[in-house]
Parts: sequence; C-alpha cells; structure tokens
Amino acid sequence: MGKYVVSPATHPTDCGRFRASFSVRRAQDNGAHRRVFRFETTFASHDAARLFAVTQGWLQASMPHPPVC
Repeated sequence: MGKYVVSPATHPTDCGRFRASFSVRRAQDNGAHRRVFRFETTFASHDAARLFAVTQGWLQASMPHPPVC
C-alpha cells in the first residue's frame, strides 16, 4: 500500500470463531521494525476476519498521521 507493506492475518479461537490482526512496516525497511495490531473482536468466518484486517490495515497505512495505540 504505497510506502508501507501491510500483512493481514487471522487467528482461530477456541470457540471456533476468528480474530483479526495485521502488521505494518515500511516498504524500504528490511522488516526489522514493524507494528502489529491485534483486535479483540471475533468473527464468524475466516473471510470476515481477513476483510476486517485488510480494511484496518489500509486505513492505518493511508492516514498521514495515524494515531498511536
């Protein structure tokens, strides 16, 4: 996504639902420094969790001054 690389991921929960996360790093970086965002919300399907992670990653990478969590 431009000057950033966003990597979405999903993680199954014990109850059969899925959690979303993503990592962001600069495209020119060697990957040594990245930020990982994990969400507590659970989703009924892998696809729904992945869509959420992709959307949140896109929002984070496209903001000129993203908020610090």
